[in-house]
Amino acid sequence: TAAERRRELAAFLRSRRERITPEQVGLARGPRRRTPGLRREEVATLAAVGVTWYTWLEQARDIQVSAQVLDAVARALLLDPHERRHVFGLAHVTDPAPGTRCPVVTDAVRAMLDQLEPLAACVQNSRYDILAHNRVYGLMLCDLEEVAPEDRNCMVLSCVNEEWRDSFSDGEGSLRVMAAKFRSAMADHLDEPAYRALHARLMRDPQFRAHWERQEIIDSTSRTKHFRNRHVGLLTVIHTDLWLGPSHGPRLVTYTPADAETRRRMERLREMSLEREARRAAERGADREADGTEVCAA
Repeated sequence: TAAERRRELAAFLRSRRERITPEQVGLARGPRRRTPGLRREEVATLAAVGVTWYTWLEQARDIQVSAQVLDAVARALLLDPHERRHVFGLAHVTDPAPGTRCPVVTDAVRAMLDQLEPLAACVQNSRYDILAHNRVYGLMLCDLEEVAPEDRNCMVLSCVNEEWRDSFSDGEGSLRVMAAKFRSAMADHLDEPAYRALHARLMRDPQFRAHWERQEIIDSTSRTKHFRNRHVGLLTVIHTDLWLGPSHGPRLVTYTPADAETRRRMERLREMSLEREARRAAERGADREADGTEVCAA
């Protein structure tokens, strides 16, 4: 409930206030300090908010909390990105600081993506940016290695990449669903530059703009997908989203073969990717040898 969230927020802010020493924020300790950490009035001064308002915040009172003021409090309390996310989540307020929700794809997550092969898998955020992928996903819809990093976004690719668009049995319907889900996700990120920039870019595409103007909100769609891959043919897969953080945050997206033939074809995509990696490694080795020969000859 709202009251429970306020109590959780109050307790968390109080705990963070009590762990900070005056010296950490450039204040003198003074001879008569009894409070562990900072006083409430010191936090209020550092955040440029009223002492009464901050006191009420720590008392879990039902008061108006804006993103800008909560941002100032978070900075005054020296919160790290995870703590900020927790605070803004409890307050049900969108964090105005750019990049605070940007997920980091760890080595462990990348290793997991590789271990899932021959399933196709990737990590996406709520903007549909492709943050990481395994070999099978890299060839399933198009050759992602040939796509510029700034274009590795499912909605952008649906608008500008013909191979990606043609891989879907219903490319138009897929873009419509993504536009609707992006609208839902963007409601929590209206002030974030990355979302606004992506939205502005997509609105230049007539098809996306038409879907956006429908004002649709779609929660879920069919889990069974059919893709036409130019290398191996038809793929019938089961789509699953596994959230790696809060809803509308980063998620693991997997495509599991729905039948034996699709599994064989996805295994072939993995083999093709491995063969390409081997060729490129051999080419790099040959280039290094050639460079060494030239140096010796000189």
